[in-house]
Amino acid sequence: MPSHFDGFTILQLSDLHADLSEGAMRRLIELLPTISYDICVLTGDYRAKTFGPYQAALDGLARLRAHLDGPVYGVLGNHDTVRMVPRMEELGIRMLLNEADVLDQSGAQIHLVGIDDAHYYRVDNIEKAAADVPAAEFSILLSHTPEIYRQAAHAGFNVLLAGHTHGGQLCLPGAIPIILDSVLPRHMGAGAWRYHGMIGYTSVGVGSCILPVRLNCFPEITLHRLLRERPPI
Repeated sequence: MPSHFDGFTILQLSDLHADLSEGAMRRLIELLPTISYDICVLTGDYRAKTFGPYQAALDGLARLRAHLDGPVYGVLGNHDTVRMVPRMEELGIRMLLNEADVLDQSGAQIHLVGIDDAHYYRVDNIEKAAADVPAAEFSILLSHTPEIYRQAAHAGFNVLLAGHTHGGQLCLPGAIPIILDSVLPRHMGAGAWRYHGMIGYTSVGVGSCILPVRLNCFPEITLHRLLRERPPI
């Protein structure tokens, strides 16, 4: 990773389900002024249902976007429709649909890549998205689901940021998920993990799905800080 990105901080927000999780969205907006970050990434699922109207979700996103500082990037999730993209980009959210962008700091660069939903619609294309990313340069992949961890590692990504699982949402004591609705090892269902040389993180999300209820699984927002060296213990 280039030295100019040492300490670069990414705010990850996932699974907002903005039209269902109004209380969580209000609390999120209250928290945002208390944190600092360089960019924000949204890893999908902006509306509650997988079909039907989406204007309420876009309205919730508009209220949120007014409180986000700096560049904001996003990918679509399995609850979203491509029809939402034009309005999201009007709000100042750079949507990455199987494409990449370059982040620049004083002439140094890293690559931020986003793929379309790989869980339900299966319209992800990592090869296309990463086609212009040099193999030797640092790259971060945004995906709604962590289920593409094998393909991401094979493509040479250094970091994968995802969501989708809600950490189970309804969990046994100790945050043990009853179900993850994902085909992947259970330890990848929430929090940080590694696969071969790639670091992964699965957010349990801000909002909730189906019902505005969580059990033994708190919602989260996440700050990822890029460091060239591990801090001393």
